[in-house]
Amino acid sequence: MFRPQIKVIDCTVRDGGLMNKWQFSDDFVRNVYHALGKAGVDYMEIGYLSSEGMFCRKEMGAWKFCAENDLRRIIGEEEKKIKLTAMADIGRIDYHDIPQKSDSSLDMVRVACYVHQVDKAIDLAEHCLDKGYEATINLMAVSTVNQRDLEEALSDLAKSRVPIIYLVDSFGFFYSEHIDTLAKLYMERLPGKTIGIHCHNNQQLAFANTISAIINGINFLDATLYGIGRGAGNCPLELLISFLKNPKFDVRPLIEVIEKEVLPWSKKIDWGYFIPYMITGALNQHPRAAIAQMESEHKDKITDFYDQATSLPT
Repeated sequence: MFRPQIKVIDCTVRDGGLMNKWQFSDDFVRNVYHALGKAGVDYMEIGYLSSEGMFCRKEMGAWKFCAENDLRRIIGEEEKKIKLTAMADIGRIDYHDIPQKSDSSLDMVRVACYVHQVDKAIDLAEHCLDKGYEATINLMAVSTVNQRDLEEALSDLAKSRVPIIYLVDSFGFFYSEHIDTLAKLYMERLPGKTIGIHCHNNQQLAFANTISAIINGINFLDATLYGIGRGAGNCPLELLISFLKNPKFDVRPLIEVIEKEVLPWSKKIDWGYFIPYMITGALNQHPRAAIAQMESEHKDKITDFYDQATSLPT
């Protein structure tokens, strides 16, 4: 499976933080950072770039914002052994709150958007390129988009200067056949671009779908430690690193930091395969209802949840 173009991006803090409002300790983030560096992972997505005036910093935690003083506190004075990236949502970051790359420890900004936001995403991502960052556009929830709208979005992205475009299975709905078809479509409509994949695990397919993406030539691969992430979570990083069999990777530091930092969180918050997440994934629905069910006093009332999820509007 060695392919030098493949890059692995760990999203543990950013996507996992969606489950606890980024209330990770400095030790957690620092230990993940060092473990990823030892393991040979290419990028660590350390959180979001957000304007502080739009959110409460005490409620959200430092990694909703990725301020430079917080980043420096984690990486210290030593030379970085892994590139850092943060995600920016459309409408949640003011352009003037994004520093020049020369003033930031971040290397890449990943812009998340829906199909109807592609023009704004291109503008924001190209703004980040102009400030010296690497940049991607992560096109979310494409399982809900019709063919014509998706092709129009890809046509606009093809004309942009953004070099990396992500296929995102936001709802954990896709099977490998979907990935095969969409990977070919993205490559056909985005000549010269690098394609990335970000899968959610609602149907226990995030790892399998990432493998399908690799087979189809997708080279930027997202994963998280022990699959931690919003709702059903993501492709487990330790599985992906073991699968790639690239001698530059070492899975042992990942196992070690999972034991020390991630397993304790698994006793506090619920992510991964649970029936409510399976239901929303199979029905191609946003996981917000499943998340609410899992956080309620009735999270084991899964038949009632299924009936509600499958009932037609009156």
